[in-house]
Amino acid sequence: MPGRLVGVSIDSRGNRAYRLSLQTREQHIRREKATSNICTAQVLLAVMASMYAVFHGPQGLKAIAQSVHQKTVRLAKGLEKLGYTVEPSTFFDTITVEVGKLQGVIIKAAEAEDVNLRRIGSDRIGISLDERSRPVTLEAVWRAFGGDFSVDAFEPASADSGWRLPEDMLRTSAYLTHPIFHMNRAESEMTRYIRRLSDRDLALDRSMIPLGSCTMKLNATAEMLPITWPEFAEIHPFVPADQARGYKVMLDDLSQKLCDVTGYDAFSMQPNSGAQGEYAGLLTIRAYHIANGDTHRDICLIPTSAHGTNPASAQMAGMKVVPVKVSDNGDIDLVDFRAKAETHAENLSCIMITYPSTHGVFEETVREICEITHKHGGQVYLDGANMNAMVGLSRPGDIGSDVSHLNLHKTFCIPHGGGGPGMGPIGVKAHLAPHLPGHPASDGREGAVSA
Repeated sequence: MPGRLVGVSIDSRGNRAYRLSLQTREQHIRREKATSNICTAQVLLAVMASMYAVFHGPQGLKAIAQSVHQKTVRLAKGLEKLGYTVEPSTFFDTITVEVGKLQGVIIKAAEAEDVNLRRIGSDRIGISLDERSRPVTLEAVWRAFGGDFSVDAFEPASADSGWRLPEDMLRTSAYLTHPIFHMNRAESEMTRYIRRLSDRDLALDRSMIPLGSCTMKLNATAEMLPITWPEFAEIHPFVPADQARGYKVMLDDLSQKLCDVTGYDAFSMQPNSGAQGEYAGLLTIRAYHIANGDTHRDICLIPTSAHGTNPASAQMAGMKVVPVKVSDNGDIDLVDFRAKAETHAENLSCIMITYPSTHGVFEETVREICEITHKHGGQVYLDGANMNAMVGLSRPGDIGSDVSHLNLHKTFCIPHGGGGPGMGPIGVKAHLAPHLPGHPASDGREGAVSA
């Protein structure tokens, strides 16, 4: 269930307006009964996609789509002329080619042309085009398949002749009918429109944003710009490893720096948000217990003051949540915690704590809580939501914690667009490192969370 629901209402002047109908995330209301732990809206990506539509409008988007399809049809015609079978018979921008035992030879020849093709099984190759695919790219693909054609040798497809789109999927209804999709064709108009939207927003360059324990940092324009740089933005996530060496160096360097800051021994960059970090961290703990033969350890102790995603993540990871009382000042009730840790000692998987607490306090009993948890065979998940308050002063790995997530979009100010995409990498002590999430395209393994 989404964390925010927008409904239609009426403003003070009687005009139709949109407002938030549900402003509290489901996990804050239902906690361990929540259907998801979703904490990010991927807003930055949504804003970029919507602005792309606003700028191009329905006619522009249609022209782009037609151009992409024309190029794909031309590519298919050239491959068919070379004797290859192209599948399926109808397509938009992606085709599959039957190549038999020539798969490896063709892929290597394409790489020599600076083109990456997709290996499918042992005898097929997948090819996808987009609006940036140029005629020289098509000609390079044909050369890799053993041909030597010019794009001009094939007539461009059109609505009247040559399209290979499935007829039952052709759209006939109107789309993008709102006036805003027809107004901003010039770059100056588009810039002014975006500025007007910005002026209506409550942003960190004008005001503080009180957002509970989640202290957001200002993303300056200088920090947002790199996401458009070709050096970062245009690499495909599944390129051959030797084409992504720079990324590996960068990520390894970042991982080491995060280890230095937190006192942990290893990091996984897989999770895209704090909530995903919680889920991945708990699955890492679960995998650790299973590897040790403790499959029965499924109890997760969580203070009643905890952020709603904690119990939601725990139940998603297959754990049973046992709430721990808090005292009047918001600290964890040590007596109640000790009693429940002892009661569930045989099945204790972990405790989830936030440090400093959601009340903004560095609880003096945190080391004792970690020691009690370890004494009864559990692991300590320290929520990194409030890392802003301790970074550079103390390290969770030194306190006794076994795993934490860091909100890089909060503590380290990476671009997030006000609600996503964030990044919630998890750091762990050495004994949990073998159970971290893996990625079949980078390290050849799949861990707690597969890509």
